[in-house]
Amino acid sequence: MSHDTTVAVLGLGAMGHAFAANLLNNDLSVRVWNRTRSRGEDLAKRGALNADSAVEAVSDARFVITMLPDFETTHDVLLGNGGALEHVPDKGVVIQMGTIGVEQTETLIHEIETARPDVIFIDAPVSGTKAPAEQATISVLASGDQKAAEGIDTVFDAISKRVVWLGEAGRGSRMKLVVNAWLIHMMQGIAESARLARTLGFSTDDLWSVLEGGPLAAPYVKAKLGKIGIEEYSAQMALEWGLKDAQLALEAAGDTDLPGLARISEIWRDAVEAGLGQQDIAAIHDYLSRHQG
Repeated sequence: MSHDTTVAVLGLGAMGHAFAANLLNNDLSVRVWNRTRSRGEDLAKRGALNADSAVEAVSDARFVITMLPDFETTHDVLLGNGGALEHVPDKGVVIQMGTIGVEQTETLIHEIETARPDVIFIDAPVSGTKAPAEQATISVLASGDQKAAEGIDTVFDAISKRVVWLGEAGRGSRMKLVVNAWLIHMMQGIAESARLARTLGFSTDDLWSVLEGGPLAAPYVKAKLGKIGIEEYSAQMALEWGLKDAQLALEAAGDTDLPGLARISEIWRDAVEAGLGQQDIAAIHDYLSRHQG
């Protein structure tokens, strides 16, 4: 396999693991690293190098995907104690795909440009959750110098269905927060509508039967009503990460008043504190039912 097709994936949570698996499915050379090394064992059996350190993973990798939980972790792995950026090959491409915030992304762009001006930084968070990531049907919200990152389309084609290029690096993270603010509002609305339906004598199946075939019948709504209907909340997007994204969106909004999102953030914070953080965001229905009367 050509050196130029080697991809390192740093962070093997649900999304990062799915990315690595789909890169392998497309016969790309893959190197992986995770703080809990066992997360990469199944990928190693399929041919990935399961590195002992982020430095080892990025060495000889043309493309480096970071899919880590937050800015602090991402910064530490690349520029802090992890020191991975120093070992990215000349003219390598760092593809930051986590949701880490607007100001935080700008900080990362500046520090990477200062430390390694030869490295191309692509800001590329994704729209989609665990199942779409596993099916390679997510959308990538990419920003940065596409021409300088020659070959990046091969990487994105392996892990996604659609790539939207939004301009200079940083704009992808901005749009990601807009999209997730919409998703968070929608989930809260689904949960509250399901509660109202039950109060008035209807099941979630009854609600979907009315929506189905009409303009409000989004597949996302069907999936979340399905979870609520059987009270099965294994995480596609964990509530704690939904809360994180709501708080990042409010932070990025600055003086722009977003009262609905602010209130949802308070409710989701209470639900996380009540122990639902690792369940799917649809579990907010369970929280409302149990704690709000």
